[in-house]
Amino acid sequence: MSVLNRITLGFVIIGALNWGFVGLANFDPVAAIMGDGSLLSRLVYLLVGLSGVYQASAAWMVATLRA
Repeated sequence: MSVLNRITLGFVIIGALNWGFVGLANFDPVAAIMGDGSLLSRLVYLLVGLSGVYQASAAWMVATLRA
């Protein structure tokens, strides 16, 4: 697994845990740590979203190569 895959997987896991907390306890850990609406929290959300797109496209490519 490449370094980029590991980094983006880490961001996807952070995003999944964050959304789990939001759904379960109505608590946003990223906003609590980085500041609600701050540039830093928005950057984390952006990186989580881009990482999700990267991981989805990588999974799609692997699936089409194996088919």
